[in-house]
This record gives sequence, C-alpha cells and structure tokens, in this order.
Amino acid sequence: MGSEKKAPVLTMGQFKAVVAIAHTQSQGARNVALLFFSVALGLRAKELSKLLVRDVLFPDGRIKDEILLTRTTTKGGKQRLLYLSNTEVRRALGHYIKERRGKEVILNPKSALFLSRKGGGFSPNTMQMLFKRLYRQAGIEAASSHSGRRTFATALIEKGVDIKAISTLMGHSSIAMTARYVDDNPIKLRRVCEDVDCGV
Repeated sequence: MGSEKKAPVLTMGQFKAVVAIAHTQSQGARNVALLFFSVALGLRAKELSKLLVRDVLFPDGRIKDEILLTRTTTKGGKQRLLYLSNTEVRRALGHYIKERRGKEVILNPKSALFLSRKGGGFSPNTMQMLFKRLYRQAGIEAASSHSGRRTFATALIEKGVDIKAISTLMGHSSIAMTARYVDDNPIKLRRVCEDVDCGV
C-alpha cells in the first residue's frame, strides 16, 4: 500500500503527453484505450488484465453502457459497476475494437479485452510493466499503473463529489481507504476551509 500511495497524480498536460506518445506506437489503439480506462475509470492493473471482450460488448457488437466487475476480477472480491458514459473513453475503446476486428475474423467474447503483442492476455504484473514503460516514454519517471487511479480519485475530489460515491466507484472496502486520497489533496482541503461556518 505504501508504494501505491506514492504514485503521482497526473496533470492534464502529462496525461495528454502520454496519450500522444501512445498514439504513435504499433499497439497505439490498445495503449490509448488502456490509459483512458485507467485514468477516466480508475481501474487497477489487475482489473484491466482480467477484462474480457464480453465485459464491454453486447453480442451484436455494440459497446455497453456499464461494465460489471465480478468478484474474481477485483481486489478483495468486491463486485462493482463501471460506467462507460465518458465520450473519450468510448471513442478510445471503439478505435481499439475496430482495430481488433480488422485482425480477427470473429471477436471471441471470452477473449481477453486487452491483448499483448504475443496475442494473449496480460498478467497483472505485465500490465503494470506496460504502464511504467508508457509513462517513462513520456518522461514521467515516477508514475505507475496506480497513478491512473489516483488521478481518477483526485479529479472526483476536486469536483466536490461525495466521498461515499468516490469510494463506491473506486471499489474500496471502506471509506477510510478513500479518505487517504482526500487527506493530502490541497484543493479539497482549501474547499473545506472555505465552507467553514463561523456563525457570522
């Protein structure tokens, strides 16, 4: 947990930089989709590595509005819903699915959603390594796969989203875990101070 807490939160400029670099790569569509799933949905490396095609696509090929993460997919066996309502996330996923359809005659619903260069799924460890490599290529040396989750949580905190809702979206087992993201967030702390009722 200690190393996860130290993962830096990405600035908008850093996120755009790593996405721009990912676009130029041979596995660009996949890598861009992974970055959006990490930063805009707050998914862990383990969860990304276990997603299947059927988790995001209906049998007719349409992208779902929600992803149900099962107990076998999540950390601590906590089932949760993800909402594919973000336009950029859907666009990135759509580009990646289109690319896969161009290479595969039929998309196997039970196939891993994100395929490695060798054509198989990722392990949580190789998924973490991929994120580290992407961030390193963008010059963000300290960033890791957990930076996406921290960036997701921080963005919600700075928008003033209720901590219970953030905890649910993050899949935390307790609000205390989510509170760690609030404790060191200067924008949230400043807002708390601004809202203090002094009775004047």
